[in-house]
Amino acid sequence: MKVAFFEIENWERDYVGRLLGDFNISFFEDPLSRRNISLVKDCQILSVFIDSQITKEILDSLPHLQMITTRSTGFDHIDLKECKKRNIIVCTVPHYGENTVAEHTFALMLDLSRKVYDSIERVKHEGFSIKGLTGFDLKGKTLGVVGMGHIGQHVARIAQGFEMQVLGYDKKRDKDLAKKIGFTYVTLDNLLKQSDIITLHLPYNEKTHHLLNSKNMSMIKKGAYLINTARGGIIETDALINALADGILAGAGLDVLEEENAIKEEKQLLSGEFAKTHNMKTLLENHMLMEKNNVVITPHNAFNSKEALERILNTTIANINAFVTKKYINYV
Repeated sequence: MKVAFFEIENWERDYVGRLLGDFNISFFEDPLSRRNISLVKDCQILSVFIDSQITKEILDSLPHLQMITTRSTGFDHIDLKECKKRNIIVCTVPHYGENTVAEHTFALMLDLSRKVYDSIERVKHEGFSIKGLTGFDLKGKTLGVVGMGHIGQHVARIAQGFEMQVLGYDKKRDKDLAKKIGFTYVTLDNLLKQSDIITLHLPYNEKTHHLLNSKNMSMIKKGAYLINTARGGIIETDALINALADGILAGAGLDVLEEENAIKEEKQLLSGEFAKTHNMKTLLENHMLMEKNNVVITPHNAFNSKEALERILNTTIANINAFVTKKYINYV
């Protein structure tokens, strides 16, 4: 079968080529568009990322297309209604970075608890003095996990290894899951009041916009730490700055900032198209948070491990192989 991959990098091309050797594959670095669609008019399977807008007009130019597998969790760049009319199967990558993001969450947590960044800077500029670098143990602390989905569950499991007490907040409560992992469901207000460290693992939408805000930030246990590897808009930035200034929060570890709400998929950050239209340095430098010694910021990098990126490709390849055998997986 003829397969076309768009928005693909060189290393991805080699990886896919090794695992899909029996297919007739074409690779393109650019997104699929009217300018290059004539090059793949005979393809039966199409793999794209979010900068390829699969519209009715695009589909009209692909009369032999039977399947689209997007290398993303979201699929709003694809006209699903039109695909259904044409019996075109659409598949996604529903999960790929659960443990990856959870591990980065603890990287931020440990940086704050053991003053890792400050310690490195001290050695570089002042030598081996440890004055002012006293940290704190995670053992025995209460971790509040806001959002008990796939990532939140991984965070809770890792926390057990540190011998932390885990509280979980989620709209849907799974008592069996809580018992299996070892955490306790509480309301959001109670989680804020009781947690020594709060970590966010929710999608960004209208309901989660400024979930942490000027009204409920005051409920946070004084001296707690806040970690956000989800989306910046879940936290009201002004409220965060005030909570840090007032000592409600002792510190924060942030992989995301509020100005990044336009980002739909983490892997979008690695694309050439994103780099052309967004200046991440400017996005970060516009925040007063960058100047605070008790705030650690990473550039939306929690998803970015070699294994996670390979899982995206592995799922895409699995989607294609399943389609060929008519045992569809991960379809919308």
